[in-house]
Amino acid sequence: MLEYRYDTQLLIEGNDLNEDRISDYITEHFNGDSLLVVGDEDLIKIHFHTNEPWLILEYCAALGEIFDIVVEDMERQSNGLHG
Repeated sequence: MLEYRYDTQLLIEGNDLNEDRISDYITEHFNGDSLLVVGDEDLIKIHFHTNEPWLILEYCAALGEIFDIVVEDMERQSNGLHG
């Protein structure tokens, strides 16, 4: 069993986005690992493994428009199932 089940990926489009602030907030407020926050002040890509992807989506939606959302169940994948 994986510690963090869901691979959560998305893009945020907005104004004055800040990679470091977003990364710090996610690290401080959400349980997970493999965090990747890259982009610029207008577009940020998020990658995060968590058990509560809906919380990440809710936070990111508060920052701007979210799209290209992918939530994959890594446990199903590791069992040979579509996730």
